[in-house]
Amino acid sequence: MDLWVDSLRKPPDGWVWAKTSSGAIDALCFGMVERLSLGYNLGGRDGTHLVIRWMRENRMWPREIRIHNASPAGVEWLTRMMDRYRR
Repeated sequence: MDLWVDSLRKPPDGWVWAKTSSGAIDALCFGMVERLSLGYNLGGRDGTHLVIRWMRENRMWPREIRIHNASPAGVEWLTRMMDRYRR
C-alpha cells in the first residue's frame, strides 16, 4: 500500500490518503505500507512527527519514505528525525 499523509494536498492516484497522524498510524499498524509520503503540519498540534515517533517506537518502517512538504524547514526537521531514529 502507498500511504499519503497530508491534511490538505490530495494524493496521487492509487495512494491511500490519511489526513491525520492517527489515521496514518492506523494504516501503518497493519504492516502493509510499502511507500509513505509525508507532509509536515496536519493542522493544530497534529503533525507527521507523531507518525515518525510511532514508527520508531514500534520499529515499523516502510520500505520507502518521502517528504512532500513545501517548507524547507519542515523537510529538514522530518529528515533529521528519520535519520536519527531509523536504523
